[in-house]
Amino acid sequence: QVQLVESGGGLVQPGGSLRLSCVASGFNLADYAVGWFRQAPGKEREGISCLSNYVSTTYYADAVKGRFTISKDNSKNTMYLQMNNLNPEDTAVYSCATVYCVAGTGIILLENGYWGQGTQVTVSS
Repeated sequence: QVQLVESGGGLVQPGGSLRLSCVASGFNLADYAVGWFRQAPGKEREGISCLSNYVSTTYYADAVKGRFTISKDNSKNTMYLQMNNLNPEDTAVYSCATVYCVAGTGIILLENGYWGQGTQVTVSS
């Protein structure tokens, strides 16, 4: 069964950090570019970061650039999103997915990409 499962979300104070994980099963994550998305209440889903598979291309949305880091451990079939210096505007449901990640362009959705179910991140004092 093909699936992506996120974990690592939770409640954190402003200025704090979290690391989200996304474990793939049923397919080899090494063969795919990967991305992270988030959706805040009342807002559209936004792509915030991606990492290409064979070429070391990364993309970060301006809102998270310099604070978030995407990575992937192919030996564990797992991707990560390290989030530092979190602020209340980062509160959202975060999801991982397989995508296209293109230098200078960013995230392009796959027609049949794999998606996780999402994990809640809440930044509040």
